[in-house]
This record gives sequence, C-alpha cells and structure tokens, in this order.
Amino acid sequence: MRIIKLNAIDSTNSFLRQLSVEEGITDYTVVVTNYQTHGRGQMGTEWNSEDSKNLMFSVFKDVSSIHLEHHFYISMVVSLSILKALQALHILKLSIKWPNDILSDHKKLAGILIENVIKQNQLQGSIIGIGLNVNQIEFKYLPNATSLQLVTGKVFELDEVLQMILKQMKTHFDLLENGQLAELKSEYEAKLFRKNKPSTFRNTEGRLFSGFIVGVSNSGHLRVKVEDDVIQEFDLKTITLLY
Repeated sequence: MRIIKLNAIDSTNSFLRQLSVEEGITDYTVVVTNYQTHGRGQMGTEWNSEDSKNLMFSVFKDVSSIHLEHHFYISMVVSLSILKALQALHILKLSIKWPNDILSDHKKLAGILIENVIKQNQLQGSIIGIGLNVNQIEFKYLPNATSLQLVTGKVFELDEVLQMILKQMKTHFDLLENGQLAELKSEYEAKLFRKNKPSTFRNTEGRLFSGFIVGVSNSGHLRVKVEDDVIQEFDLKTITLLY
C-alpha cells in the first residue's frame, strides 16, 4: 500500500485522479492531507475542515472485477468500512444516512465522495474520497456536524484511525469481489438512518411528503413506502431526506 501525505491540497480526489493519468497507480494508493482548500462532497457541496484536525483522504481501488450494475455496492462497502472502524473505536449510535453519510446520534461524522472510472461500459477504478471529523470541536454554521472527540471526549491519533478504516476497506472489498452481495446489502440496510420510521422527504418540485425507508435497490435507489403501502424508488437527484 502506497500512502502519499501532503500538508495541503485543493482536493485529494482531484490529486489522485491526476496522478492516475500521469503515472498510473496501484490498488489502494492513498493520498492524505492535513488541509483541503476545495474539498468536495456529494452534489457539488464543499467539505470544510480545520487544519490538521480531521482525516481527509482518497483511496484508489481497482474495481474491474465488479459489474457496472453493482456500482452502488462500492458505496456500501466504503460506508460499512468506516462504520465498522468507528465501532471498534467505541463510537455509539452509528448509522448511515443514504447514500453514504456516517452519523452518530443523528449528527454527521463523515462524508464520502466516490468517482468511478468507466471505460467501454465497464468499471475500471474508483477514487474514494473520505472526510471524517476527528478532533475538531467547533463547527460554525454546521449545527448537524459532530466529531469523534465531541462524541467521546478523547483526542484521536489520525494515522491510527486511517489504518483502521483501510483495514476494514480491504476486508469488505474482499467480500464484494467474492460475490457476497446479499451479505453486504443486508448489513448496509440494517444501519440505514431512519429505516422503518416515519420520515419527511422533499422532491425536486419542493413538495414535501411522508414515507418509510425500507431499503435500497441494487442500483442504489432509496426504496420508500408511501401512501397505500406502495414502494417507490428514488435516486439522489430526485429526493432529499429532511428527517
């Protein structure tokens, strides 16, 4: 495993993608930085973090053995890997807010941005960006954010947490590559935030509606039971969970 450590960078995902173009990279090449000037999240959002307080890293993973229609299982694997590592650190009340935010007691600990490389309708590689709040204790304008230190009162060693996550990623990607799809999906769905609880959603027209999260499809769409026990599927661009 090659680990590249940088003091500051615009985005670890962007750096890793450029590196792959320039020189080619091996499986589990990792780029980790103390500070990101333009960290990116889902749907074009920014990931803001204090210098040297949190984990910001990206991992290159060869996913050429995974069928394109199973691309969301990559997201499941990464979510579960972070969650299992945090469980080992005794972080309580963990859940996964679809598609892949990691929460502790309803507050956001980690975000994930996965950028897949696809050629001729085949998955080739994934650049997996992870931002995990570790030792930051103030989150201005982010009332729903928390950190490992806020949850436990302890200061964590960033390298130790990184190694724990990478170890879990290897374990869970092995399961995926060995075809353990049902096991991974079952574990992921068991940890879904607000599963089987009455929840409020907003659609692209701004209309609010109620429903119960029942799981996800193999392609990663959120499955929601709405009126008359009808189950509808939604992708990330068409629905927002408001709690």
